[in-house]
Amino acid sequence: MGANLDLFDRAQRVIPGGVNSPVRAFGSVGGTPYFVDRAEGPYVWDAEGRRYIDYVQSYGPGILGHAHPAVLEAVTRAASAGTSYGAPTEAEVVLAEMVVDRIAGLEAVRFVSSGTEATMSAIRLARGATGRSGIVKFAGCYHGHADALLAAGGSGVANQGLSGCDGVTDGAVVDTVVAPYNVVPAVNNTIAAVIVEPVAANMGLVAPAEGFLEGLRAACDATGALLIFDEVITGFRLARGGATERFGVTPDLWCFGKVIGGGLPVGAFGGRWDVMEHLAPLGGVYQGGTLSGNPLAMAAGRTTLELLDDGAFDRLTATTTRLADGLVSAFGGAGLTSVLPQVGSLLGLFFGADPPTDFDEAKVVADNGVYPKVFHALLDRGVALAPGPYEALFPSLAHGDAVVDETIQIAADSAEAVAARF
Repeated sequence: MGANLDLFDRAQRVIPGGVNSPVRAFGSVGGTPYFVDRAEGPYVWDAEGRRYIDYVQSYGPGILGHAHPAVLEAVTRAASAGTSYGAPTEAEVVLAEMVVDRIAGLEAVRFVSSGTEATMSAIRLARGATGRSGIVKFAGCYHGHADALLAAGGSGVANQGLSGCDGVTDGAVVDTVVAPYNVVPAVNNTIAAVIVEPVAANMGLVAPAEGFLEGLRAACDATGALLIFDEVITGFRLARGGATERFGVTPDLWCFGKVIGGGLPVGAFGGRWDVMEHLAPLGGVYQGGTLSGNPLAMAAGRTTLELLDDGAFDRLTATTTRLADGLVSAFGGAGLTSVLPQVGSLLGLFFGADPPTDFDEAKVVADNGVYPKVFHALLDRGVALAPGPYEALFPSLAHGDAVVDETIQIAADSAEAVAARF
């Protein structure tokens, strides 16, 4: 029995499904998950010593690559002074100032410990600030596992072959309206907030259609609803100023995670002062957390943002373009038609002829059975993608040209192997 299989067998005896997040169980691609032993730069090594070129990168936080020396130094220095205090620190103030400085229209921010906490808290704040109960979300957009946001929740549930979640009561979602992505929904005066991924990254990758985000802004303005950008994935990956800089649309509230923790657990939500002042202790909307603003996460996030200058985003985009073009050619050379939609350094992978524009279209392509075959062919040859067809690829600054070129060659070999079995 190999080390990965042995660990998975042990894990299943003490952890439901053997994993602490469902997609890691390989349920939608089949097989046994690899257990990571260590990581560095663009690579991870599993429990059996096999090295993989990693495009998971912890689903986005690894924008610098794994175990970046500057981040490790910052975390080590912070840990030497203690790991958690339950009291405010200067590090929280500094990172908050950095986030506010980078995002046009963002005036105040509060840190939490996960993206789910960020979106859950932003929804509560929107309801408290408006005195309304309704929310609008979009099919295929995943906003964490809070009850009200799991309806038609994209990769978080779709990779498990689910459309919803047992244990979520009708009452929990009675105020949630689900609309198709890229279509501006009707918004009335019962709606507290419209929450959206400005680039949908949980149904593969689906870019916003021209006018979609602008239409959401106009619909919210017309009715007094608040517009929430869930930038847990897109924040500080699309541009220095996130989706607002890229698309020129300013929401009322933002949610962040991933990059701002530099690989440590973190989340944040923020917005205009007139909205944020409804939070306790200033207002009547309660939100709190003992580990919020954890000093290790603040140190890692600060260092990561300091290294993400405009040149870094240019390099990330160039790397992603090189990878996208090479993969289309590699797959096509073996007769596998693919499309790799790209927005900055975010990259999708669909085995079909046309890029999907919403979740229904993405599901047709994701369910055609090609992705699991390609996934395993790549993994067997040393390239790790996310173990589910509804995820994105996350190239990092550590994925240099030589690594990308090696990936493309492995993809060509993998595609030939898959095509031979069809």
